[in-house]
Amino acid sequence: MRRGGVTRMDTASHVEVRVTQRYRAPADSVFDAWIDPAMASTWLFATASHPMARVEIDARVGGSFRFVDRRDGAEIEHTGKYLEIVPPRRLVFTLFMENSPRVATRVAAEIVPLETGCELRLVHENVPPGHANRTEGRWTGMLYGLGTKLGSEPGESKGFL
Repeated sequence: MRRGGVTRMDTASHVEVRVTQRYRAPADSVFDAWIDPAMASTWLFATASHPMARVEIDARVGGSFRFVDRRDGAEIEHTGKYLEIVPPRRLVFTLFMENSPRVATRVAAEIVPLETGCELRLVHENVPPGHANRTEGRWTGMLYGLGTKLGSEPGESKGFL
């Protein structure tokens, strides 16, 4: 049975959002989708009808990424630095969003191979409390979009608070 889930842990200073999603695609395909600019531009920080306008990825520890979205005449940037890269199992990076408080958030994506496909376990740390619901919804949508782009229908996501 394929399952997905969302868990949020609140404290006074930050929120930790956890999203789990299963895919029929192999772990290496899921991992590569995070660091290949052509693929990442179609689902990471994007929507099905609105891919990113510009994507730059320097996929090495200490390297950075930049996703630029153009909407209603304005540019929104999603930027960060890679802290850990362990193909095809783990990717950890900082994440800044221009229109959010300049808080350094940290995202860890663990990809666990399964007998058929894999499970992606994402943890987004240090999310400002007022952004938790939106962050949870965006990651759930993006990970669903990833499955669609891989031609691997993702499992069902369920929320747990």
